Amino acid sequence: MTSRRLPYLSSRLQGFGTTIFAEMSALAARTGSINLGQGFPDYDGPAEVSEAAIAAIRAGHNQYPPGPGIPELRTAVAQHQKRFWGIDVDPESEVLITAGATEALAATFLALCETGDEVLTFEPTYDAYDAGANMAGARLRVVTLEPPDYPVDVDALAAAVTPRTRLLLLNSPHNPTGKVFTDDELAAIARLCVTHDLIAVTDEVYEHITFDGRVHRPLATLPGMAERTLTISSAGKTFSFTGWKVGWACGRPELVAAVRTAKQFLTYVNAAPFQHAVVTGLGLDDAAFAGLAADLQAKRDVLCAGLREAGFTVHPPGGTYFVTADIRPLGSDDGMAFCRALPERCGVVAVPNQVFYADQERGRHLVRFAFCKRLEVLTEAAERLAGLT
Repeated sequence: MTSRRLPYLSSRLQGFGTTIFAEMSALAARTGSINLGQGFPDYDGPAEVSEAAIAAIRAGHNQYPPGPGIPELRTAVAQHQKRFWGIDVDPESEVLITAGATEALAATFLALCETGDEVLTFEPTYDAYDAGANMAGARLRVVTLEPPDYPVDVDALAAAVTPRTRLLLLNSPHNPTGKVFTDDELAAIARLCVTHDLIAVTDEVYEHITFDGRVHRPLATLPGMAERTLTISSAGKTFSFTGWKVGWACGRPELVAAVRTAKQFLTYVNAAPFQHAVVTGLGLDDAAFAGLAADLQAKRDVLCAGLREAGFTVHPPGGTYFVTADIRPLGSDDGMAFCRALPERCGVVAVPNQVFYADQERGRHLVRFAFCKRLEVLTEAAERLAGLT
């Protein structure tokens, strides 16, 4: 993100300026470029889900919903967890509806962290993690995942635990790398959490977007983890309605109650008619969920092929909306400068990965492209990028 010192901003948020996504999206609009920077689709999701939102508005579901979320959606989330992952949760006490996953994460940090606590996670990290931890007076502590395969260094992870470590935050499938953590990696993470009595917070917003036969496995399903894991996800990525901002957190009653206490003083409630629509979405048949992944895998392959043709070294993702590419074969090692110049060079916008690293030099040569776009847009982007060579 870009930042400068702001005179009225608290010390906890100094250094957190405009997000890189806002900067690059503004650059795309200003130059008329294809925006492969920010991860939102340029198409709508299933028609039956959007029609359900319209029906909910017409039915008068436009006032404050219940604080924890409408009962129908909490029940649908519980049924989703059981249907796909075999996890039993009580919709009354173990499900909280939030204003997207980002609010769920912010409320979690505020609820569970004391000043000076540490949140252990993997970098590159989605930028909201660091800001959310700082708002709660906590500190992000990172273990680096190295390309091209981004394996977990279990010894480094164990060494990063300190007496101040309060939470372990796991994002899988992982943004920005697209890594889907393996069963062996998840088992090692689970053992670490049990050994050190850590609370695990999992960001699983891309849970249904995995490729090449990979299967997402929630950390909460591993031995000893159900009672210590808060699982966060949302409807935005799964149903391609990112602007609706309907998310949820699931976990043991005492964890959910703590997060609900903080959440009620953030948005209080949100998105009443969209909550009803997400009930419809979560009830779609298995083919709808499988079709989402298959569609995005085909789009991934189109963009990856175009990036290779343009001269990038490509690290194909196992899931998510994003692909990481190494710009050094194109004669550059400064991702920020590369991305700021790219719209004028060929009319395409990407995001520099260095903003996702504590030590930005580690990601300086990497950039991220989003492929959650229409095929004709990705084809056009690939043709424009070919002009770089």
